[in-house]
Amino acid sequence: MNAAMHSQAQYRNYQQSAQRSPHTTVSRRGPGLMVGGNQQPSQVSQDQLKRDEEARLKARDEAARRARIPTDKNIPEGVEDLIIGDGVKQYRDMREIERRLDAVMMRKRLDLHEPRPQTHDRTRTLRIWISNTAENQPWQGRGLDENAFDFNTGMEGTFKVKIEGRVLEDEAVDVESDEEDVEKDTNATGDAENGGDAMDHDGATEAPQKATTAPRKPRPKMSHFFKSIIIEYDRNKNLQPENSGYIEWKKPLPSNTANPPPMADFDTLEFERKSDENINCTINFYHDETPERYALSKELAEIIDLEEATRDRVVTGIWDYARAMNLQQDEEKRNIQCDERLRAVFHLDTISFPHLTNLIAPHLSSLPPLKLPYTIRVDPDYHSAPTPTIYDILVPAEDTLQAKMLAITHNPAYNTTLMQITELDKRLALIVQAINDSKAKHAFLTSMSKDPTTFVRRWVSSQKRDLEVILGEATRGGGEDGLGEEFRRGGKDGVWGTENVRESVGLMVAKR
Repeated sequence: MNAAMHSQAQYRNYQQSAQRSPHTTVSRRGPGLMVGGNQQPSQVSQDQLKRDEEARLKARDEAARRARIPTDKNIPEGVEDLIIGDGVKQYRDMREIERRLDAVMMRKRLDLHEPRPQTHDRTRTLRIWISNTAENQPWQGRGLDENAFDFNTGMEGTFKVKIEGRVLEDEAVDVESDEEDVEKDTNATGDAENGGDAMDHDGATEAPQKATTAPRKPRPKMSHFFKSIIIEYDRNKNLQPENSGYIEWKKPLPSNTANPPPMADFDTLEFERKSDENINCTINFYHDETPERYALSKELAEIIDLEEATRDRVVTGIWDYARAMNLQQDEEKRNIQCDERLRAVFHLDTISFPHLTNLIAPHLSSLPPLKLPYTIRVDPDYHSAPTPTIYDILVPAEDTLQAKMLAITHNPAYNTTLMQITELDKRLALIVQAINDSKAKHAFLTSMSKDPTTFVRRWVSSQKRDLEVILGEATRGGGEDGLGEEFRRGGKDGVWGTENVRESVGLMVAKR
């Protein structure tokens, strides 16, 4: 039961600064920087700035380190001509398969996270037993002395109500249960034909079954199906025992979690109150469903042919009705031309599908609670042979597909596998970088082996230009003084016949 939580104001004692007396003499100083007597706050600020600067430098170094890590996993062009076999082709085929697989997995993950409409067609039976006991009632105490003036027994009568609910096994839905029942019936029939008693062999047949049967999923508790349970007494509140007109239990938030707290994970609810007379009460059960179902207005229920539905189911039903009745506008398919039935609901000639969620809000109302009447009896006639009151109610069955999807998306091994894949990608990028470096070395040595003199001359010229740029001695943007062989060669294929040179010469002539 929810205990009443009374908030208590908490006060913080702030240390006040010493107030200056109005008669205290304050010495005046000449113009200049005013220096206070205590410089501790300034010192703290300097330390804080120093720590912030160190954290900023550390973050920058970390970002630079991550930037130096290679990320390219594509083998450079031309490597396939330098090796023996079709290893490069196989690697590229595997990269293409990986790309397609990643795209499919990402699309499937998005599909799993998208909300699916639930019709709550599958239900299970929740059986609820309601009973009560009585203690310290007048008829349970010692006999009264008829000659005594005081007829008080000195005891206060109490009663304790017990509400217990359990989900019944639905053999029509559970295929595995059907197969087990058929197997049990077959074994029993065989024993009967052999002249034996099936009850004598229960212990022998159940032992191997327990060893081979797969572990079943935990049975859902009664509290899983309701977000609130309220017990109301059917009499004047002023006459209620202990000045309490009702008893309420609320499910702690958040609800519908994989591991609910003990206050939201139970099959039995009990409460005890004081009374020495029979009391009629009503037990209200408020369903807890995700997504939440609503009661529809009469006009809206006639369109989608449902009296209770979720918000998404209502939107889908109206959209299906509009398509079936050809109410979509030709120029704008998202607009629906209302007929008489839609006009009676929305009071509009045209409605837009993006605004449909807001339009149906006035026609949705919370579902009424499930009301179970019960009489709390404390008389001796009832307690001589107490019999509980039993109710069978229908509750939504667990969505097995949703449970499997959650098991995939919230698998604890997913993060570990993802870290392993990330580490393998880093190693693969390093290997590809090493292949790229080896290819550059191969090209360097191959060019040098074909024409060592020309290659060395070009290499020395390139190194000279780089050195001049580094030392700041380059006069024409890197030692381009026209002494290289490429500047001596003329014609259209030479440097002087390029488009850049023509544009540069045209700019120089225009300036003059």
